[in-house]
Amino acid sequence: MAAKDLHIVNQIQTQISNLSDRVALRHKVEGKWCDISWRQFGEQINELSLALLSHGLKVQDKVGIFSNNMPRWTVADFATLQIRSVVVPIYPTNTPKQAAYIINDADIRVLFVGEQEQYDAATEVFSDCDQLEYIVAMSDEIDLKDHQAGCTWQQFISASEASAQQELTQRINDAQMSDLLTLIYTSGTTGEPKGVMLDYTNISSQLHGHDQRLALSADDVSLCFLPLSHVFERAWTFYVLHKGGTNCYLQDTMQVREALADIQPTVMSAVPRFYEKIYSAVHEKVSKAPLIRKILFTWAVNMGAKVAVCHQEQREPSFMLKKSHQLADKLVLSKLRALLGGKINFMPCGGAKLDATIGRFFHAIGINVKLGYGMTETTATVSCWDDRRFNPDSIGLAMPGAEVKIGENNEILVRGPMVMKGYYKKPEETAKNFTEDGFLKTGDAGEFDAQGNLFITDRIKELMKTSGGKYIAPQVIEGAIGKDHFIEQIAVIADTRKFVSALIVPCFDTLEEYAKELNIKYHDRLELIKHSEVVEMFEKRVSGLQNELARFEQVKKFTLLPKAFSMDKGELTPTQKLRRKVINDRYQDEIEDMYSDKK
Repeated sequence: MAAKDLHIVNQIQTQISNLSDRVALRHKVEGKWCDISWRQFGEQINELSLALLSHGLKVQDKVGIFSNNMPRWTVADFATLQIRSVVVPIYPTNTPKQAAYIINDADIRVLFVGEQEQYDAATEVFSDCDQLEYIVAMSDEIDLKDHQAGCTWQQFISASEASAQQELTQRINDAQMSDLLTLIYTSGTTGEPKGVMLDYTNISSQLHGHDQRLALSADDVSLCFLPLSHVFERAWTFYVLHKGGTNCYLQDTMQVREALADIQPTVMSAVPRFYEKIYSAVHEKVSKAPLIRKILFTWAVNMGAKVAVCHQEQREPSFMLKKSHQLADKLVLSKLRALLGGKINFMPCGGAKLDATIGRFFHAIGINVKLGYGMTETTATVSCWDDRRFNPDSIGLAMPGAEVKIGENNEILVRGPMVMKGYYKKPEETAKNFTEDGFLKTGDAGEFDAQGNLFITDRIKELMKTSGGKYIAPQVIEGAIGKDHFIEQIAVIADTRKFVSALIVPCFDTLEEYAKELNIKYHDRLELIKHSEVVEMFEKRVSGLQNELARFEQVKKFTLLPKAFSMDKGELTPTQKLRRKVINDRYQDEIEDMYSDKK
């Protein structure tokens, strides 16, 4: 297939032509799921493309999208790409100041906003953004408040001129694979955001690579609930639409459980925390079940695990195992799959490392989780679990076209057509992140096994060194302890310290239920987490979760916190990664107390 054939705009136009009345997009309107056909999707894209041209958008001008997930997010995306302009996503949870930085750095001229919160943030900083001309409200409920730059979706489109059609056709015909497709600003755990430059070759290489690795078709239905402003969900949406599948948009992520039941997706991208929560909820429920149910659950999952190993090793299960598995599936496993709608074929997982125990559990119950590894700078996927012979402790085999090697300090290095063009307006930062022979430095340390499975051993940029000279990989410790159903969040402290400690945010739903069962009296959460029985319970659980860690890696002391780390307070990035410096500064007293000789 010629490279130009995999230009994402051409791909979408082909599907619009071929699939016409089939469903392209679904979304909830007044509580009901509504369909948008491929033909309607195409009409909306063209309509908005003509409006953008009529408003004077030039080739490679920048258009921002500051919104939660909705069909118009993707319509605005493709309408912009059709005219060879560049899409710049902004996380819907960004503060006005964070949004203004991106608007100015990227020279955004038109900004699409999804809800009142984003509209208000945009109008608040409008006077500080010289390039910004229009703030277009994608939701009809947004109050424009008579702002000079504000307009509704319909008002923006109504300014279209028929004469722009010739220009649109010309732009589509002139499209180049080397055109800049998007700038995606990486939030980073330190420093100011950097705009990652991705072009059409980057995207097309991933479409081609995923075609070789995954089985997806026009019959597949995907639930789009991770933020489209992140490379993972957006690249996945491109792939679903490239294959002609149906993309279902969830605007409110709190409704994911209901959406799974309503939509019954066959595929869905998710982050490890999603799987961890399901795993914890299931095991918590089982822990309270009668003995006979516990035994049945354990037996059924064991049967599933044995069959999963047979599939991986490409051998037939024995007659007895087949029969046992059929019974286990009927009694237990099918009911567990129903939690995800009951029709999942496979589920891409990315954004962080998935604990191997959780990965094995989902494969045992018949959910084909495909853990992948990648970065914004690599247009998402660098490696992922294969359907056969993957190691659950690994991050999978390298994707087709990705050249991966281990460099100095065991750093994972990547080269290939999926690697970014560089950081926007930051040539020095770009040069710093590449080796002399053109490999991208990932910042992760790793190794390969004999089968070609890639493993992350450390996060180079996040390694901590104790005062005793021992190197600590905090994410490994956080992964080991954080899978417990009593723990919502954990931040490890170790840098320059004499031992490892941690700040732990309990899962209060679970903890409050536990307190009720033990008849523990308390006035508020602060009193609850200081209760001796609660502290003792956490001490036992934390201790038991660290058996596989070296002694110097183990958390010796911890402090329970009454409130979760949040993006609003700057403690988390939009992709839910810990901003360790902010956390260390904010909880300095609690941290110092753990290292005090009095304790």
